[in-house]
Amino acid sequence: MPPAPILETNLTSLPFLYRGKVRDIYEVDSDRLLVIQTDRLSAFDVILPTPVPGKGRVLTAMSLFWFRSLAHIIPNHLLDIAPESVVAAHEADQVAGRSMVVRRLEPLPVEAIVRGYLAGSGWKEYQKTQAICGIALPVGLREAEKLPEPIFTPSTKAAVGDHDVNIGFREVENLLGAERAEQIRVKALQLYSEGAEYAAGRGIIIADTKFEFGVDKAGMLYLIDEVLTSDSSRFWPRDQYRVGSSPPSFDKQFVRDWLESRNWNKQPPAPALPDHILARTAAKYEQALRLLTE
Repeated sequence: MPPAPILETNLTSLPFLYRGKVRDIYEVDSDRLLVIQTDRLSAFDVILPTPVPGKGRVLTAMSLFWFRSLAHIIPNHLLDIAPESVVAAHEADQVAGRSMVVRRLEPLPVEAIVRGYLAGSGWKEYQKTQAICGIALPVGLREAEKLPEPIFTPSTKAAVGDHDVNIGFREVENLLGAERAEQIRVKALQLYSEGAEYAAGRGIIIADTKFEFGVDKAGMLYLIDEVLTSDSSRFWPRDQYRVGSSPPSFDKQFVRDWLESRNWNKQPPAPALPDHILARTAAKYEQALRLLTE
């Protein structure tokens, strides 16, 4: 029998620090954190009441794969420590397969978004201005079209329940300083380009993604959080890709579509998800992991 889905963890052997949209974070010590990927799902910036079975394990496996594959571009926060070793024995089932022990770093207050295709909020902004985050793009591009080259379109990091806000590169420089801003722009584009090239060979188009970065006490930059997962990225099946319409995605699109069909105002509380939507969503997450890693 598969493990029961986890909506929230409740460890008592470690101090609890933070509960985000998906991750629960505990303090191991002054230098290390335990990050647990739950099965929570958010849509339209609202955490849904129904967990997706297996989601946390799939996303953890995906991030672990990418952290190891892309470590030559930039160091990351992952530590080679078994999560089960830092919690009480009776709590191991809450962390097994869905967590990481990581360096404790200072997160930078910017979402490092990279877009390789015209989709989502970028497509909406382009239709109005022929630009995204102040970056001018060629006239006449269509929805889902590949951009001439990937672009860095950062946003603010919003609190749970709030919306991220797109910002221009000049604002990133004001927040972080010119040198650090350029460093994360370059690293984000490198990470996306290498990841997207690999994924394309496995049948997945990574249309866009977000990265997060942190720094240690010496100011060294690290890749943190999650990386190139179907929660932080827009994954499209390459064999169903057509310019002019948004392809089906390897993520929570079934959930979004079902919620759009409800009489819901997109404010908490969200409606509970039916079993068939949960099953289809879980299968999409698992399919993306298999394509990328097997």
